[in-house]
Amino acid sequence: MRILFAIQGTGNGHIARAEDVVPILQQYGELDLFVSGAQADIKLAYPVKYKSKGLSFFFGKNGGIDFLKTFKQNSSKDVYKEIKKFPIEKYDLVINDFEPISAWAARKREIPCVGLSHQSALLSPRVPKPRKMDPVGEWVLHNYAPVDHHVSFHFERYDDNIFTPVIRSAVREQKPVEKEHYTVYLPSYDDRKLVPILARIPQIEWHIFSKHARKPYHVGKLSVYPVSKDDFARSMTSAKGVLCGAGFETPAEALYLGKKLMVVPMKSQLEQHYNAASLEKLGVPILKKVKKKNIEKIVEWIETSDRVTVDYPNTTAEAVARAIDAARR
Repeated sequence: MRILFAIQGTGNGHIARAEDVVPILQQYGELDLFVSGAQADIKLAYPVKYKSKGLSFFFGKNGGIDFLKTFKQNSSKDVYKEIKKFPIEKYDLVINDFEPISAWAARKREIPCVGLSHQSALLSPRVPKPRKMDPVGEWVLHNYAPVDHHVSFHFERYDDNIFTPVIRSAVREQKPVEKEHYTVYLPSYDDRKLVPILARIPQIEWHIFSKHARKPYHVGKLSVYPVSKDDFARSMTSAKGVLCGAGFETPAEALYLGKKLMVVPMKSQLEQHYNAASLEKLGVPILKKVKKKNIEKIVEWIETSDRVTVDYPNTTAEAVARAIDAARR
């Protein structure tokens, strides 16, 4: 069987998860990889046969999406051409992690396509919902990368086809320790905005991983680093706590490691507000925005010893098997 694994390359979570999914998929047939999107900072450790700019959302520097850059960098005409030209007929099956080009190409040419993603979990009526819904965001969730069947990942098994998160081997193999620093990953914030705010809590040692930093630098007890999956994993594994966006992989890994966690949902990003609703239900504190008037809330979080306990067994192989079985029905 010839399988195409199509991966969303906007952000690092999809790429990180793929590291563990790829070797399992290789057991089912001849596998090719396709990555579309332009915002990942880490590279996949496996050969990628097809690459595309795809349909990418670009992170801003003040807590949200850079809509102007997103609009300028995306061309519906180019995307349509890519869908039309993509050699999808070479494959018996597409396993799709929220990737639009292959999903639409498979739909047009009636190639079986199964979603294996976190985003598809949000389509279940059983998952916690944000207090404020976004009709445009809901439309994107349903239509961005249409598939025939869904196998999903979320913070809890809210539905029959939802599995707990893929915790990459690099994290599972670590032995968590607790040093004095806090690890920060907020890709929609410029480090030049974060440093002056977090420096107002001078007693704390911060490790800030920034998409916008080109080289490491230090300000007092703050250290700013470019994004590196290995350096980030080491910092998080030994952190006292993790302050991050309300994405999926980083909060899931922090919970798995037993770390104290606070999340900041990205503005105008519905998926992150869904995630925040689930995390809040678990007991994770939510910060609306990183700004001076919220420093007291960050300090309260630092001073608390409350942690959320989760059970995330390694079910990646089971989830992949479910996706393959769905395609064979």
